[in-house]
Amino acid sequence: MLKKTLLATALAASLIGGVAGCEPGQDNVDRWATTENTNVKIDWDKVNEAYKQADGPEDLEKRINEIYEGDEIISIAVQDQDNKTQVVTGFFDKNTNGTVEDGEKIFTIKREPTGEGTAQIQTTGYGAYYGYHSPFMSIATGMLLGHMMTSMFMPSYMPMYSRPYVTPHTRLSDMHGSRSSYRNANPDRFGPRSKSGRAYGGKPGGSRPTSRPSGGMGGGGRRGGGGFGLHRAGRTTRPQRLAA
Repeated sequence: MLKKTLLATALAASLIGGVAGCEPGQDNVDRWATTENTNVKIDWDKVNEAYKQADGPEDLEKRINEIYEGDEIISIAVQDQDNKTQVVTGFFDKNTNGTVEDGEKIFTIKREPTGEGTAQIQTTGYGAYYGYHSPFMSIATGMLLGHMMTSMFMPSYMPMYSRPYVTPHTRLSDMHGSRSSYRNANPDRFGPRSKSGRAYGGKPGGSRPTSRPSGGMGGGGRRGGGGFGLHRAGRTTRPQRLAA
């Protein structure tokens, strides 16, 4: 009898403590919070197009962060490896030291020449987006491209980023403000976010894509454009209704 009384008392105390801890509005605060570096989907087609249309590193930073749907700011590092081979790295500069460190890299885009007046680019995912490899995308003179891409085809072209460009930490605040303004101007696409990176609200039935990959995995990695970088394990068997 004494054990039952003590158990009932402990249970009542825990219930009272739980209710007291849930202050009004606390659930809403937690529900809209976003943890650092959440595995937010990325539209790789838009990332590839952003690089092809960018006029320079700062323009590319702006385009990439308007595409990315998480809370973090993506920094950009641009390096010319030789006369016409260029590598762009997107990363979360967590410690704002302007260096791409282990665990910060999100993707790389490599541009390399393939002939006179032609080149190819390929994007590779890292970290939460590991396994994504875009197909090789051809570019050539005469295509509608930004200055960052077309400059390599100019006879007077000289590599500008033998010493890498990296997003200055002093720009992060401005980039965050600029992206916030962009999102406020596009409320149908950007809504409040949960801890998983998913948006609450938004336009029902809109064109917002899902985070489910559009293609399968092959050879240890997913290839192709148009999808998103997060591969989620699927259900291998369908649920069955139990007989009454």
